[in-house]
Amino acid sequence: MRYFIYPGAAASLILSAATIGGRASAQAEDSKAADPARPDPGLMQIPEGYRDWKLISVAREEGKQDDIRAVLGNDIAIKAYREGTLPFPDGAIIARIAWALVPSEENNKAFGQAQSHVAGAPKNGVQFMFKDAKKYAATGGWGYAQFSEADGKPLIDKVKLAACYTCHQPAAAHDFVFTRYSLGGLAGQK
Repeated sequence: MRYFIYPGAAASLILSAATIGGRASAQAEDSKAADPARPDPGLMQIPEGYRDWKLISVAREEGKQDDIRAVLGNDIAIKAYREGTLPFPDGAIIARIAWALVPSEENNKAFGQAQSHVAGAPKNGVQFMFKDAKKYAATGGWGYAQFSEADGKPLIDKVKLAACYTCHQPAAAHDFVFTRYSLGGLAGQK
């Protein structure tokens, strides 16, 4: 893109050129409407530093999942949770990490009875929800991805990715997000 600068009109010309370029870029993005069955090139890499994100909540899933999981959020997601912002703003990312739930013999010995379980081997990789209302309009404003924790490679399965949105539809009233924010010991502490 070329910028022509004339004295006294530089700001408006640069703004106009950027606006035209931005519109073309936005139109190109809109033409690539989200298809839950087609992997998005932007969802092909684990977000850097996600293991350092703040904890949203933990959950125990039984049935087919049979795991213990931690749900983490980037700063944008955490701020939205704390402020009760719905829908979540663009840029929010929510991560789900899951492990097999295994008995802890060491802890059970200390307690004198079988009562303790801990996280075992990772299960089903790490999953992410990426909020971009325009880019993922066809899937409730969220893009979905799943990666191997062992090597960080995408676990792309078109059927699974398409099923993410379908599975999250019952949570539409909460912007397609199941997990609620757990405040912990001191209610209201930020």
